[in-house]
Amino acid sequence: MAPAIKRRKLKHDDAESDSETNLVEDHADGAFSTDGDGHDIDDVSMDDLDDANEDEASDEDSLEGDADDGKVESIAPATKPVKGAAPSRDGEKSKPHRQPDPQLQGGVYTAETFKSNFFKLQVDELLAQVKIKYGKKEAPAENAMRTLKAIIEQLPSREPELLVDAQKTLRASGVTIPFPNPPPPTDAKYKFQYERPASINATGSYPLKTATRTDGELSIDLVVTMPKAIFQDKDYLNNRYFYKRAFYLACLAAGIRNSKEHSFKLSFDSLNGNQLQPILVVRPSGNGDSDDFSNSKCCINILLAVSEGVFPNTKLLPRANCVRPKGEDMETESTALTPTPFYNSSLRSDATVTPYLKLLHSTAANCDAFKDACVLGRIWLKQRGFRSAIRGGGFGNFEWATLMALLMQPNRGAGAPPLSSGYSSYQMFKATLQFLALHDLSKKAFVFLARDIASPKNGLAPMLFDGPRGLNILFKMTPWSYGQLQLEAKITIETLGDGLFDQFDSTFILRTDLKRYRYDAILEVPLSALGLDLNREDVEERTEEACQKIYNVLTRALTDRVTAIDLSLPGRRSWSISGSRPNDNTHASLVVKIATDPANANRTVDHGPSAENKQEAAFFRKFWGDKSELRRFRDGSILETVVWSTKDPSSSVLEQIVLYILSKHIDVRIRDDASFTYDSCAHIVSSGRLQGQSGTSAFAPIMSAFAQVEKDIRELEDLPLSVRHIRAADAQLRYSSVDTRQTSPASIILQFEASARWPDDLCAIQRTKIAFLLKLSELLSAAHKIYKTEVGLENPSQPSQNQTFLDITVRSGTPTVRTFVFRLRIHHDREATLLERQLKDKTLDAQSRESAAVALALYNRDFLRVLSHTQTIQNLCTRYPALSPAVRLTKRWFDSHLLSPHIAPELIELLVVRTFLQPHPWPVPSCATTGFLRTLAWISRWDWRHSPLIVDFSSTASNTSAESGAAGNGRMKTEDVEKIQTRFEAWRRIDPAMNRVVLFAATNSDTDGNTWTDRGRPEKVVAARMTALAKAATQVVRTSEDVSATDSKSQFAAETLFVPQLQDFDFVVHMSPKYCKSSKKKRSEDIKFKNIEVQQAVDSAKNNPTQLARLFAEDLRSVYGDAILWFWDEETITSVAGLWNPGVTAQRTFKVKPEWNSVPVKGKAGEKKDEQGKGKEGTDVDIRVNKEAVYNEIKRLGGEMVSKIEVNR
Repeated sequence: MAPAIKRRKLKHDDAESDSETNLVEDHADGAFSTDGDGHDIDDVSMDDLDDANEDEASDEDSLEGDADDGKVESIAPATKPVKGAAPSRDGEKSKPHRQPDPQLQGGVYTAETFKSNFFKLQVDELLAQVKIKYGKKEAPAENAMRTLKAIIEQLPSREPELLVDAQKTLRASGVTIPFPNPPPPTDAKYKFQYERPASINATGSYPLKTATRTDGELSIDLVVTMPKAIFQDKDYLNNRYFYKRAFYLACLAAGIRNSKEHSFKLSFDSLNGNQLQPILVVRPSGNGDSDDFSNSKCCINILLAVSEGVFPNTKLLPRANCVRPKGEDMETESTALTPTPFYNSSLRSDATVTPYLKLLHSTAANCDAFKDACVLGRIWLKQRGFRSAIRGGGFGNFEWATLMALLMQPNRGAGAPPLSSGYSSYQMFKATLQFLALHDLSKKAFVFLARDIASPKNGLAPMLFDGPRGLNILFKMTPWSYGQLQLEAKITIETLGDGLFDQFDSTFILRTDLKRYRYDAILEVPLSALGLDLNREDVEERTEEACQKIYNVLTRALTDRVTAIDLSLPGRRSWSISGSRPNDNTHASLVVKIATDPANANRTVDHGPSAENKQEAAFFRKFWGDKSELRRFRDGSILETVVWSTKDPSSSVLEQIVLYILSKHIDVRIRDDASFTYDSCAHIVSSGRLQGQSGTSAFAPIMSAFAQVEKDIRELEDLPLSVRHIRAADAQLRYSSVDTRQTSPASIILQFEASARWPDDLCAIQRTKIAFLLKLSELLSAAHKIYKTEVGLENPSQPSQNQTFLDITVRSGTPTVRTFVFRLRIHHDREATLLERQLKDKTLDAQSRESAAVALALYNRDFLRVLSHTQTIQNLCTRYPALSPAVRLTKRWFDSHLLSPHIAPELIELLVVRTFLQPHPWPVPSCATTGFLRTLAWISRWDWRHSPLIVDFSSTASNTSAESGAAGNGRMKTEDVEKIQTRFEAWRRIDPAMNRVVLFAATNSDTDGNTWTDRGRPEKVVAARMTALAKAATQVVRTSEDVSATDSKSQFAAETLFVPQLQDFDFVVHMSPKYCKSSKKKRSEDIKFKNIEVQQAVDSAKNNPTQLARLFAEDLRSVYGDAILWFWDEETITSVAGLWNPGVTAQRTFKVKPEWNSVPVKGKAGEKKDEQGKGKEGTDVDIRVNKEAVYNEIKRLGGEMVSKIEVNR
């Protein structure tokens, strides 16, 4: 359920606030003049910027539009003449503003329109918060755009010059021409010329009003269209267009820099990281003059464009070649040469700036929800790390908006358009994601209004070809970035299909591109290890080729071991206009991120083709080299095979494959220089890494022993009653104990078949249980010599609770087989009836009824809920291989921070299970580390004061619909969630101070919500510390992500997340090393003989060396009650920390026999005054805790177990 938060009341009208009138609104209509063909020109003209409305409202913080005066700004063709705009054709009428759908006006939104009313409110608030207000804050940047326009228009023309002269002239002005690589030949015969631009316009998301607030600076694009006269017909060949483009940009930089009246900071950058398309970035000077727009927190990007028709479209199709080899005739048919799709699309993108602005503005005018859908798309892409930059995935805001605009257009032979102008913003957003998820454009191109367009054979980018504008809008994408985009779209569609839980945060709020949350293995390869000379002119092209080869090699080598492979390079940097373009840092690294399939990732044998298939076998041997060998298998087949070793636990199978295959096919230096990280936290716990196809293999011995015990007990013939079932009720038997070696007896529950011979009294039932266990002990020991049995007593002061148990030690005759101890208790369902009868008996005193209530709660927990919980966790650990190690790792984190005495292990298991059953916005975790880190991230966000933890055990990652389950199959429904929410709210009303229930955790099999958290377990201070520690850990992970993005040598140290902060406690009792267990010590080094190991196994299970320290900690908690809150590590107990409870131990009035050692002090009243105002000595005496005496008591109670007591405050 979504956290309960306060929300401002929002109006759902379509009116724009008059306070947002600005440069864009004043000229949105007038800028759309009509050209000779009758098409709307949709770029925003800069001619009328001085007419901007100066009467802007000053209230920029309002979330609601001022609809009282009835003024509505719409992006529609103008109905009145505007200065600088061509007159409209005769008889042409403006399109009326489209009325919103009637169902939206009523304030009721169906699931198809906006999923839910609450979801709609969340979307509205999100849009209101991220949209730019277009007010006084942006005014200085708009003034700077006007100034830049005026400067550029006044620049004088330059006569045509040869390359050497052009460079010399601009170098004298302090500007270096930003030529792409390779630079033009010095003996080039063509000339470079500057003429006044054909037009200067605002472009991009800012004038379209789809720009959003960002953490950094906002980029505003200003496009300068170069005149046709400076180009020749063949300039589209061999980079000549891009050379002349770079010269033109350098002329603009020189003109702006040399302006005497205005001052700006100028630098060059690459448009979307494309080195063929440099741009000029203008930032404020910061000197406070009239041109300073620092307060706008913006930068202005000056882009260059070329008019349509300068170069023929047919020459720039994806299958054409425009870069001829040296010495090749310029007139050679391009069809005989290798296609240059990226080069062609880069040039074509410069020629389609205005056509795409036409498309986007006309779509926004015809569809009310288009702009909001664009904003939602921007947010979704940003949270997933996608940008228009080549090294940012090649799919950003422009591509999203263009894709939506195209999907609203009819396409010949494709049926109805996927999107409709009547859709809501949510429907458009979801339909666009569905298109991305369902269409694999890397295999089958999507061609819009064009014929005979096919992807080139060497084409690497997916194909979404826009016929009317002649451009593949996905030309900047790579196979891996497109695969990631498609996967993210599929996950989001699944997320939005969840009918039980609100997934707004998962869709729009959570940042999902953090590699340690998303991927299981990370390989960092220094660029120097790829055999690249970073100083070569063609290093960009060679780097791309190396990345493509690495991707192809890994895809083939890893096959079904992985589900996703992503490659990323450091982003491009801007550079000074007087300097040369910088190359990649020599210390930079290529980061390869791998998501694994846990069922196959650790497979040790890969089967190749049969030896009879000569050609494929030879191909297989060539790829794998010396690793390939011919093997005969039991079925008689003889196959080429690759076998991987598991002898070295520090080197996983995945690491062996990756380093070997890249060293063989890319560069041998990779093996030594590359850094490979896989499941970085798994080593914290024993057997933390997946072994084979299962994450539970380490528990196989104890599970086998339990099965044997069950079988032998059922076979006993002389039992008074037949055994109904024997079920597991312990973390060790549900694959979730931190230590895979048994450290305490494993609880199991035995229930006999129903019988009328049981007594009808609680005390008599307990005595009968003792008799049953004595008989069972006798029969089992006599029937099987491998068992040693002992009957024990518990809860002697609570006659209504269970009184007895039977310890069964399974001894092995062979030293190689481990010994296990099981603690068996008898379950009799009549106890619940008798306890309920006592609760309803009003003749009993309050203490007896309270005792019955406690006993009934323990009965339900220990004999009903635990059994159901254990069986469920067993099944889930079998279904999800990474669940067991993730649970154990998370428990270790709680232990290391001394929280485990306060938080039930079942509650920790529920927290981790939620990560697997409700993994959105990520896929299901594939290793322990991703499951653990995502669990901590969710805990850090969990507002447990206002939201319950709800886990649907019946859900899966691929089936989360609330309507898909049939009645009676246990699947949670919406009504169940509502009931749980109602129960949670009732608890908060009954117990607003949260003294009884702090954390509320419910499942579809346990809707009570307080089974594991009742009676102040944990207390508020413990829950708050859990949240604080989770937030700190999450911040460490996020910081390491940011640092690794700038420093490839930085390494994430998983151990730092498990270091307890003992200085936060009031005092710490340090235990003697011989009474505690060190988690860092390798147990295998302590045991040299197998017979000693067997005896130690029995001792560790029943007489654990930490048991005495644990009993000491329990005694401290019992002695000091509520005065001190105690914390310790259940696994090692190296220290016991304490917090004084100020509400109990603070100075108070004198009391006989307080719960703690006290010392008398003068009363708080101090001196009292008599009637005449004269002072007299007060007679009141208060007491306060005597901390020194308490510390001495603890030392005396602990004896030699206590090494020292450290007092922090």
